[in-house]
Amino acid sequence: MSAASPEGDLAIHTHRLTKAFGQRKVVHGLDLAVPYGSVFGFLGPNGSGKTTTIRMLLGLAAPTSGSITVLGRPMPSAALEVLPGVGALVEGPAFYPFLSGRANLMRLDAANRRADPATRARRVDRALDTVGLGRAARLAVHAYSLGMKQRLGIANALAVRHQLLVLDEPTNGLDPQGTREVRSLIASLAGQGTTVFVSSHLLGEIEQMCTHAAVMSAGNRVAQGTLAELRSGGAGRVRVNTPDGPAARAVLAGLGLAPEDGAGAGTLAEGGDDAVVRAPLAAGAPEPERIVAALVDAGVRVRGFAVERPSLEERFVELTGEGFDVAQ
Repeated sequence: MSAASPEGDLAIHTHRLTKAFGQRKVVHGLDLAVPYGSVFGFLGPNGSGKTTTIRMLLGLAAPTSGSITVLGRPMPSAALEVLPGVGALVEGPAFYPFLSGRANLMRLDAANRRADPATRARRVDRALDTVGLGRAARLAVHAYSLGMKQRLGIANALAVRHQLLVLDEPTNGLDPQGTREVRSLIASLAGQGTTVFVSSHLLGEIEQMCTHAAVMSAGNRVAQGTLAELRSGGAGRVRVNTPDGPAARAVLAGLGLAPEDGAGAGTLAEGGDDAVVRAPLAAGAPEPERIVAALVDAGVRVRGFAVERPSLEERFVELTGEGFDVAQ
């Protein structure tokens, strides 16, 4: 993983952040580095400490130890200066059920001392249109579906322009079309310079919308970096297509590589009699060019060669020991 950016380049920075309830640590020694302008995915299985971390970032929960900097200021001591620049949706939206969606947002906006009352109606209507609730704006919230309430929560976060947007499971309850709209919205906000911090347990969601990510497991951060860095962090393997499977396996073994047994180790390639031989690339393995040269020198007919890297899903399972929800 790449080294963390200087703190001045970071919208969110934590150092050794820890939260304990009695003897149970739900977040342990967390270091986060969220660059300005990024769409940062905070990924992990349910119960891995994501929401507790977000609550500490926003000053809703006090850390047991460690430090937090948001928008260049320490939290929670500078909350009054920081939070007006932060829009947030945490643990699902809560609204007055018998008021309309629009009336709820008008009230919430009025409670924001830094929101301009002269532009309130225009900003609220624009936020409702942005999340696709313009036609349901005057409907009482108790009649909203879960997905509509989620959209309303996002609209509330968008009513005022913010430097940082923190979204906890923003596509929860949305249908596939609504999910695509939220992804598009987040991309649009990032394009305008807003830093977006997105918590999710959905791998596909993070992979499609984020530029950077951190992976949580049981309260610990197990990886952090750009998506490309996360993908490349795992061990790769070589794949050889050849009609000389046994000879290829012998050459790879002679180079210190251990050809895989079982499914895929010597299966026939599609459309011919070539075998597919795979071997993991451990630290210190020869360069791919040397592997190919050794195969050719040994008389192995190489009809295809590739270095395979683990998919993002495989990488996350490797890091956490748990599966992730992929589809959305």
